[in-house]
Amino acid sequence: MLGERRSAILGLIIDYYIKTGEPLGSKNLCLMLPYSISSATIRNEMAFLTSVGFLEQRHTSGGRVPTKEAYRYYVENIIKPEPLNAYEKSRIDEVLSVNASDPERLLSDASKLLSELTGCASFYSTVKDPFDCVQGVELIPAGNSKAMLVMLSLGGKIKSSVCNVSCNIDEDFRNLFYSIVKERFIGVQLSEINLSLIQSTAPLLGERVFDMLPLLSSLCSLCNEAAQSSLVINGETKLLSQSELRDDVYSLLVLLARKKKLEALLGDFSKANIKTALFIGNENPVYEMKNTVTAIAKLNYNKTQIATLGVIGSLRIDYKTILPRIDYIIKRVSSILKEGGIKYE
Repeated sequence: MLGERRSAILGLIIDYYIKTGEPLGSKNLCLMLPYSISSATIRNEMAFLTSVGFLEQRHTSGGRVPTKEAYRYYVENIIKPEPLNAYEKSRIDEVLSVNASDPERLLSDASKLLSELTGCASFYSTVKDPFDCVQGVELIPAGNSKAMLVMLSLGGKIKSSVCNVSCNIDEDFRNLFYSIVKERFIGVQLSEINLSLIQSTAPLLGERVFDMLPLLSSLCSLCNEAAQSSLVINGETKLLSQSELRDDVYSLLVLLARKKKLEALLGDFSKANIKTALFIGNENPVYEMKNTVTAIAKLNYNKTQIATLGVIGSLRIDYKTILPRIDYIIKRVSSILKEGGIKYE
């Protein structure tokens, strides 16, 4: 642990570098400290901070700037987080309340909000659950030979599509549809619903088989989609404006576009016995993210479902304001998800 004076000096250097991207010299540092101290003493203290790996001199004639290790010490021991005011909390709560009963849309709203409030890239993912199954299906006539099909899984996933129907959706048709759904789909694992299952319904449909086939095929597609894990990224172009990433931004954007390495990281994280993590610099398991700050939270809901939510930004993010906002959004989303998910009648 650093003493009070060294912590104050390191904190001022990091705050200044976060704000300007420039090193802070000893003369200006003297003026910023709340007590009198000579430039020579400050230079000695900066030399010490360099020797323990908290400052580095990137160019021979340049000043010293924080190292990745310094940001970790700064987060854990120096910063005083700036709490959200009542208006900020109210706005966040309002945005998150819109789709509170739909986990995936809630996660999508939270991810967009994270990107907006942090100026970073954000993401959310849902983890594949091999035991998730169909809980309910709704058929809604939409006119002009169209109908909307809505599928709800036991894990709270809602998928919908609009289908073309070649006949009138009268009471007899609806009764037949719901009868088939109840017998062959309700309670069946999403991963087991395939074309073979659809074909097995033919003897039950009789002459209505061709009328019903588009709906059942669409239902199969919805179940297949819900059975897969997903990863959605928002605000990745905001990384272009973060000057600290200028040498790494191309490889980072390629990483986010291809998704595979990030999906693997989130998959491993979802299995770990931790709820949240803040990776700073080299703590990131993925090489392309070695110069970023990555915050990840694991969210559990509907007993068996797992999702992740987080942000990716440069090392020069404004930790004092950004970390409290990430924390508040994650806690609100977690609370909403735990309150019960979907009710299906």
